[in-house]
Amino acid sequence: MTEIPPSCPACASEYTYAVNDLQVCSMCAHEWSPEAAAAEAAEAAVIKDASGAPLTDGDTVTVIKDLKVKGAGGPIKRGTKVRNIRLVNGVGDHDIDCKVDGFGPMQLKSSVVKKA
Repeated sequence: MTEIPPSCPACASEYTYAVNDLQVCSMCAHEWSPEAAAAEAAEAAVIKDASGAPLTDGDTVTVIKDLKVKGAGGPIKRGTKVRNIRLVNGVGDHDIDCKVDGFGPMQLKSSVVKKA
């Protein structure tokens, strides 16, 4: 059975081939090591807060700056604690799904929170 080659990380083309220890894209000529790409993808999957601490599901975080909320009466104030977060691949760069007291469910960016 033939193995399906990985897609190109630069242009997402499925037309790639192996040369020695590297994969090469026939569309954009990008060369990469599949082992290095896998390690890089695993490292990118770790979501970190504003100070660089890794976050996990169920953590409690603190908002580090005032956040304007569309349709709400006022902003989420700096220092607000958010409990029981869930890490998601949200809209844009929003990667935390949570429920903020007084505002309800919403998504936050990890760059505006600090692990409590």
